This record gives sequence, structure tokens and C-alpha cells, in this order.
Amino acid sequence: MKILAEIRVIPLGIGKTSTGEFIAKAIEVLKRRKVKHVLGPFGTSVEVNGFQELAEILDEIKNELHKIGVPRVVFDIAVDVRFDKEITLEYKVKTVEKKLTT
Repeated sequence: MKILAEIRVIPLGIGKTSTGEFIAKAIEVLKRRKVKHVLGPFGTSVEVNGFQELAEILDEIKNELHKIGVPRVVFDIAVDVRFDKEITLEYKVKTVEKKLTT
């Protein structure tokens, strides 16, 4: 069963306010692992096969950021687990879009 998660990576102690280069490293991890993802302005949504895969991804992102000198990383994570049917990132967006009126 797929689970959906939104991951927000917050590098601390980097000495500047811009974090784009560090977020790009996190996205590279997702691409390398071939994880379906959607980059957003405040976080990245992913489809994974379970909590074990999510934990492995977070660990890999943490390791990549540590390698480039980030002294501390905070993760903000939201998880959607649905038991009655399989869901996707696109499904969640389309169900809301169908309900919107013009």
C-alpha cells in the first residue's frame, strides 16, 4: 500500500537565509531513488511504499546534507495513509479540483 507524505527539509546553522541549494540536494535523493514526487513552495510531496521507505529517504537526505556541511537538519513531515483504497498525489489534487466552482 502506498502512503503519501509531504517532507519539508529545514537546514539549520548554514549561515544564510536561502535554502534552495540544500533542498535541491534532497530532490536529488528522490530522483536517484526514483521516488514519485512533486516539488512545492513549502515542501515536497512523495508517494512511497511504506514508513520504512520514508525513513530510508529521510536518512539519506540527512546524510547528503551532512556531507556538504549542514550542521543540523529539521524535518517537518505530514503523512496520509488510506486503508479503504489506493491513493496517489494526482488523485488528491484532482478530487479537490473537481469540487471547485468557477
